[in-house]
Amino acid sequence: MIDTSQFTDKKAAYLTLGCRLNFSETSAIGKTLSDAGFRKVRVGEQADICVINTCSVTDIADKKCRQAIHKMVRNHPDAFVVVTGCYAQLKPEEIAGIEGVDLVLGANEKFDVLNFIEDLHKKGRGEVHSTAIDDVKAFHPSVSHDDRTRFFLKVQDGCDYRCSYCTIPFARGKSRNGTIADTVKIAEQAVAEGAKEIVLSGINIGDFGKSTGETFFELVKELDKVKGVERYRISSIEPNLITNEIINFAVKSAHFVPHYHIPLQSGNNEILGLMRRRYKRELFAERIEEIKRVMPDAFIGVDVIVGVRGETDDHFEDAYRFIESLPISQLHVFTYSERPGTKALEIEYTVPINVRKQRSERLHELSERKTRAFYESQIGKSAKVLWESARKGEWMHGFTDNYVRVSAPYDKSKINTIEEVVLKGFHPEEDHGMMSLDCELVHSML
Repeated sequence: MIDTSQFTDKKAAYLTLGCRLNFSETSAIGKTLSDAGFRKVRVGEQADICVINTCSVTDIADKKCRQAIHKMVRNHPDAFVVVTGCYAQLKPEEIAGIEGVDLVLGANEKFDVLNFIEDLHKKGRGEVHSTAIDDVKAFHPSVSHDDRTRFFLKVQDGCDYRCSYCTIPFARGKSRNGTIADTVKIAEQAVAEGAKEIVLSGINIGDFGKSTGETFFELVKELDKVKGVERYRISSIEPNLITNEIINFAVKSAHFVPHYHIPLQSGNNEILGLMRRRYKRELFAERIEEIKRVMPDAFIGVDVIVGVRGETDDHFEDAYRFIESLPISQLHVFTYSERPGTKALEIEYTVPINVRKQRSERLHELSERKTRAFYESQIGKSAKVLWESARKGEWMHGFTDNYVRVSAPYDKSKINTIEEVVLKGFHPEEDHGMMSLDCELVHSML
């Protein structure tokens, strides 16, 4: 048993890259260290330990991780540096060779960080502890909040889909989850800690229940019964797994909001086949149509990948027209990059890098038009805004239940409170390209 008294008042710095799931897992790691005596490093202090939770969804993500590791080492040269996350699972030896890295933990080891650090003496080279991903069976629940108003609740991990372009199954393993009862308890604890909005996160959350004999819909119904929560958001769900019963339950629910994030990846059926996706675009269109039929003001975000192996100009133009025809609110556009070990590498036709970039730019422009049109459709309507803690000059922002970003003069007393407002015109100062609407207060919802 490790002597944790040596860690009393030691300082820890954390850096998370990638998805919301990573943020919740970093929070769980942080709680483990906090319980052992570590405290979070303050501005200007040197950390005793640094934990970097990485992403590896693209080559660019890998590059950003390496840059982040180097920067952390420069900023905290004497700190014991721990690297974990998807990049650490996929390429542990590559990370271990980075100067200043002391410990690399795989998917199965990251939640047992205390069992691997022993002391905080730096090592000559990174030490790797990683389990083969096929042997990773355990599910580790987690929830994050830290400086965010929204809480991110991990309900599922891993993926049994084998999309041809994706390395996530190699980094995360098979689909698994905790029980509904345990998940509800974590949600209740988050509410006790002040959560008004909880985002359900995972790798493939619609697959919830495969390891416990339950279903995602059953989880949704039980979470809706938790007292004190104001909102739930479903972070991302596959189009073949979002059912009419889930959609229609959300309409009647007091807590599940009209906001969906649904990955499409391509609007061309032939490319969907090459990607090994489990649906065709007609089913995707049906899901969007059903959501908009019962929730006309729903915000719908969509993931799209451009430039995958095999995507000709004709494929892209067909996909573009299809996406343009959908009543969606925003696109999250990813430029394809070749990933070792994936089946997509067997496809002969390779899209030139400059063409991938051009296609990405066109879809980003389409996304901006669709988001602006959606925001315009909300002007003049009343909405309830949950104010967040971030401050940008004299302004603060929050989100409506249907994910419209709203700006107002900064007022610290409003943080994590809900106000009913009337949405006005566009706020003149867009923050890093993020548009928002001004508002007029109706009354406070405490």
